Amino acid sequence: MSWQLADTPDCIPDSECEPVTLVLTPSARDIGAFEVKRALPAAKKQMIGPFIFFDQMGPTVFSGDTAMDVRPHPHIGISTITWLFEGEIQHKDSLGFDLTIRPGEVNWMTAGSGIVHSERSPQSQRKVNAALGGIQAWVALPKEREEIDAAFYHYSANQIPHLDQDGIRISLIVGSAFGQTSPVKTECPTLYAELNLALNKTFVIPDVAEERGLYIYSGELEIAGCTFTAGSMLVLKQGMAVQIRATQTAKLMLLGGDTLEEPRYLYWNFVSSRKERIEQAKNDWRGNRFPRVQGDDEYIPLPD
Repeated sequence: MSWQLADTPDCIPDSECEPVTLVLTPSARDIGAFEVKRALPAAKKQMIGPFIFFDQMGPTVFSGDTAMDVRPHPHIGISTITWLFEGEIQHKDSLGFDLTIRPGEVNWMTAGSGIVHSERSPQSQRKVNAALGGIQAWVALPKEREEIDAAFYHYSANQIPHLDQDGIRISLIVGSAFGQTSPVKTECPTLYAELNLALNKTFVIPDVAEERGLYIYSGELEIAGCTFTAGSMLVLKQGMAVQIRATQTAKLMLLGGDTLEEPRYLYWNFVSSRKERIEQAKNDWRGNRFPRVQGDDEYIPLPD
């Protein structure tokens, strides 16, 4: 599927950097075989729309005995999505799903009242030079939907709407924008897309969501006379179309949606609008009361 680009305005706002209200710099986190860059949650901004967790994985290359081996661990109160630019990850969960995700595909896992899953390099990606790069994100569920039954949905790459026109390529992963709608099922208005811009290409980020963020995975952007580099999460001004220009070939993630009314508490892999629910989840994991991943007896203990 494809759609036409919106017209580019002749000028940008007079006020320097007016379209960007906040710039977040990710913190580095070690998850074992490799390091991730965590842009959300941040001290100055917990969420952008419903997005409460946003990690850049890689780019890295596994070799020898190194591989991705995230043992079974629990979640509540969120939906998760891993979007790959390169490499493969094998997903297994307590609902019985066992699927390998590849670039352009979507595994949308809704934890709701509780789910357990593991994320590992498949056998085909072990003991070889295996590249891996992408984004892992969590979307908080609306308060009234936090305790829904766990669910899992897989979408092939050809189900995701794409634009490929004149040096600009976009994949609309979640939500409605640019005259198209992604088939990915969500519990609240959510926007998520990958944008690729060739050198000196301009594009307008339309006012299509209450909150919008733009993460620069690689390359460099100019917005209203300001330059932003890879590893920056830009919070865009509400109610404004924002023109961007790639001063280097750029790979970007556009994210956002409606603001959730209540703040969220986050401990480890647990997210909830209620502190007591977090405590319950901690006790349930300690007490082995979460469902298990069939065929994977390992697990990650509750952190101290």
